[in-house]
Amino acid sequence: MRKKQALVLLCVALLFVGCAARRYQSAPIAPAETASRLQARNLGDLGLRTFLEKNRPTFTAWPPARWNLEMLSLAALYFNPALEAARAHVIGTQAAIVNAGARPNPNLSVAPGVPSPYLFSLDLAFPIETAGKRGHRVQVARSLDQAARLDLADSAWKIRSAVRSALVDYLLASRNREALQIEERVRAAQVKILEERLAVGEIPRPEVDAARIELAKTQLGISNADGQIAEAKASLAASIGIPVSGLQAFEFSWPDFDSPPGSDSFSPQTIQRDAVLNRLDVRRALAEYSAAEADLQLEIAKQYPDVQIGPGYTYEERNNFFTVGLSVTLPLFNRNQGPIAEAEARRKESEAAFLLTQAHVIAQGELANASYYAAQKELAQADQSLRNLQDSQLQMMQHAVSAGEDDQLALNGLQLQAVAVTRSRLDALTRAQNALGALEDAVERPLDPDDTFPFNLNSLNQIPAEANQ
Repeated sequence: MRKKQALVLLCVALLFVGCAARRYQSAPIAPAETASRLQARNLGDLGLRTFLEKNRPTFTAWPPARWNLEMLSLAALYFNPALEAARAHVIGTQAAIVNAGARPNPNLSVAPGVPSPYLFSLDLAFPIETAGKRGHRVQVARSLDQAARLDLADSAWKIRSAVRSALVDYLLASRNREALQIEERVRAAQVKILEERLAVGEIPRPEVDAARIELAKTQLGISNADGQIAEAKASLAASIGIPVSGLQAFEFSWPDFDSPPGSDSFSPQTIQRDAVLNRLDVRRALAEYSAAEADLQLEIAKQYPDVQIGPGYTYEERNNFFTVGLSVTLPLFNRNQGPIAEAEARRKESEAAFLLTQAHVIAQGELANASYYAAQKELAQADQSLRNLQDSQLQMMQHAVSAGEDDQLALNGLQLQAVAVTRSRLDALTRAQNALGALEDAVERPLDPDDTFPFNLNSLNQIPAEANQ
């Protein structure tokens, strides 16, 4: 009778355990549906509007006709699937913390009476972890979770950096096309003047042919610029995570694009300090080293065996026996030397990786700062040359032409010089903006004080998951 009661209690216990278990839920992926949703993305998405309103001042109309770097970066954080992948990794490391802190379940063993029906034993053993192993496991998981969170923030910065680079390329390609269009008009006027002079026999034909060739080169340059604009727009759409069609109805602005901050706005010491202390990859490498340190502590703690203790019950021919059992693994032949040595090697490897990351960051910051200083100097010289030409020579020639003291062809030549200087200035601006982007990547933060990029994990975790489904 007692044997039957014990079996009933065991079945009830197993029934309750089964009721608490989670059920599998299928989550199939339909490629056609996901592709359709991806193709339907655009900057007019209402979910994007809600996200933007939480992270920047409100706007008067939706969707805005003009988008700046800040708004495009926020749109990329909302749409870009790379951020969702990094956020999924964080969810995994948070689950690992729960798993690391889980206490081991007790063991229940039942031995029915075989072959005698008058034999029955039931033993319950509770595992007890020693030497703080559970705490070390939790510390490893927490350090890896911190590294994953920093990796999430690093992914967000890389997305923002890609958006900035694509927007810079688009604006520069558009400026280059505008300069080429001005040059085309000037050269077309020049060809017309030369053709008129050729008609009256004032100049030889080769001079007109040379002008026509230069005009054809300029027109070809405009076609190439159109291709560069299309490529830059496609790159911008890809960095945001939407199709190119989602950008067609919008324009882009950058009020201070022609005037990047001066190199005196931030000292090399500030750049180096921010890079060494605040860069996400440095902090991530430090978190990974902390995980390796905790893992070594865990392996050392495993030298001390765990204990299993619990009551036991035996029924034998109407006699009941109750016992208390204790079991432990004796570390006679193995004191966990191999795993400890491997953990020490992993810690040494993490230390070397951290030092390598710091050295790389310092070198990158110094190189970016030097490049930006040189680009700023070149841009200032180009600005000065353009001002000199526009404020003196061009104005003087226009006055001379209006007074009848010079001809239109000379003015035309000066206009071409102005276009050449403008394009040289555009090249200098290209180098300055690219150098500024590299300098921002060196410290992984915006250097423009007006840029309020939401660079914190709370903002990144507030992005609804359905945005990337």
